[in-house]
Amino acid sequence: METRELTVVAASFVGFQLLFSVASPRLSYIITPAYKALPTTKLTEWNSRLVSTVHALIVGLFCLYILWFDDAVNANPVWGDPSLVKLNVAITCGYLLYDLVLLACNWSTMGDSFFVCHHLAALYAYGYVLTRGVLPYFANFRLISELSTPFVNQRWFFEALKYPRSHRLVVINGVAMAVVFFLVRTAVMPSYWGSVFATFGTADFERLGLAAQVAWISSCIALDILNVIWMYKIARGCYKVLTGRAGARKAPAKESAEKGCLSDEKHANNHTD
Repeated sequence: METRELTVVAASFVGFQLLFSVASPRLSYIITPAYKALPTTKLTEWNSRLVSTVHALIVGLFCLYILWFDDAVNANPVWGDPSLVKLNVAITCGYLLYDLVLLACNWSTMGDSFFVCHHLAALYAYGYVLTRGVLPYFANFRLISELSTPFVNQRWFFEALKYPRSHRLVVINGVAMAVVFFLVRTAVMPSYWGSVFATFGTADFERLGLAAQVAWISSCIALDILNVIWMYKIARGCYKVLTGRAGARKAPAKESAEKGCLSDEKHANNHTD
């Protein structure tokens, strides 16, 4: 790993830690004074989710820029010039390390072995990009999924502030979450896997070596299975909301349907794929 990437990882780690402990509390209180009334455990998660949203926006928008304008990566998805992708991945690795420390320090309230395994697996996979510069196009494509994270976090913010599930903003955010989740995690699958299959049997693919090939393909399969499951749950809930509202159901039934639509918090990962 080059000095530039190590520096970015370290700066990302420190920057997200400062955002969590210094900037988020002040900014959150300005946005909504009700922030101060939250219990300590929710304050910690609030700050964590705000950091998660900032990371998702930075990385997700950077991914779109690379996808649209980085001709070297698009021309050779396996061995193209990884400079910009490595920079983006380094930012994400710094975030993942920050989040692992946060989970360890707040294990009793936020600890989740799934997220720990997820983060360690992601760091292992991104290590190939940072150290060998391989698969830049595919690493970048995967990070685009982060664009769905702000909507997942916003759903939690609404709930922490005790917005009713029937509130217009809550419903709009839930529907937007379903649409964006579909676009960046599900609709892109055919294009992504088409690019993967196009590399099979090529000299570039063989040059990767078995270890990188297995890590790449197996992790992508596992992540896409999870994405399909999450998409099904979100779509089913949003269908209940839309049909419930359009069908002029009675208020209790309508409220129940809306609750179903937005209950994906336990199923949609708000961290990095």
